[in-house]
Amino acid sequence: MNAPQKTIREQVSAEEWQLRVDLAACYRAVALYGWDDLVFTHISARIPGPEHHFLINPYGMMFEEITASSLVKVDMECRPLIDTPYPVNPAGFVIHSAIHAAREDVVCVLHTHTPAGVAVAAQKQGLLPISQQASIALMSLSYHDYEGIAVRDDEKARLQADLGGSMNFILRNHGLLTVGSTVADAFLAMFNLERACQIQVMAQSGGAGLVNVTPEVMGAVGQALTVQRVGQATPGGLAWPALLRKLDRVNPGYDA
Repeated sequence: MNAPQKTIREQVSAEEWQLRVDLAACYRAVALYGWDDLVFTHISARIPGPEHHFLINPYGMMFEEITASSLVKVDMECRPLIDTPYPVNPAGFVIHSAIHAAREDVVCVLHTHTPAGVAVAAQKQGLLPISQQASIALMSLSYHDYEGIAVRDDEKARLQADLGGSMNFILRNHGLLTVGSTVADAFLAMFNLERACQIQVMAQSGGAGLVNVTPEVMGAVGQALTVQRVGQATPGGLAWPALLRKLDRVNPGYDA
């Protein structure tokens, strides 16, 4: 008699399983806040270890239904490493693979096409220093000019150079992207960047003149963020458990 096939959880390390749970929760949280775009954006996470292996969404699944087991494990060319019934989208991994290859400090790359994010990405001045959220995002923000749908490998070097060491990335005419040393950090950075874009679009729609945060205050914001992070393992560490509790109430099952 053939032995029963192992589940995904039985095939991976405890560390990888926890990363799968966090990434699946992140997909569902993105859907919860309305940042998803049907099935057409991605959140990736690098699996700990010397191999360049990653987790990415099964192409065609809505973000709200992704689970830890359904995430697809791929290599740098987006080739599946564990049998999966789900398709993958190598073209969608171009941006993610470029960033993972250049940034050893990055575990998670989160990319969105939200209306507010694309609206700000289409503005010549980009993100304006008109809110507390924007002042935080501007502490670590870069831009990349639009080159069409990201399917060409030659764009990778330009993506890497433009991102540099930033945590926040605005892809002009395209959308938003954040990175983090944990899934929680990438999510928190996106929450703040997306909120800053929403505020900007709403403020502009009123037609009144806008008040910019002064350079002196911007400098104070940077100092305050540095002090706040002393003794705190990661910026997202405080908010993430609360977000998981919310998901457990409104959309449980991501850890299956």
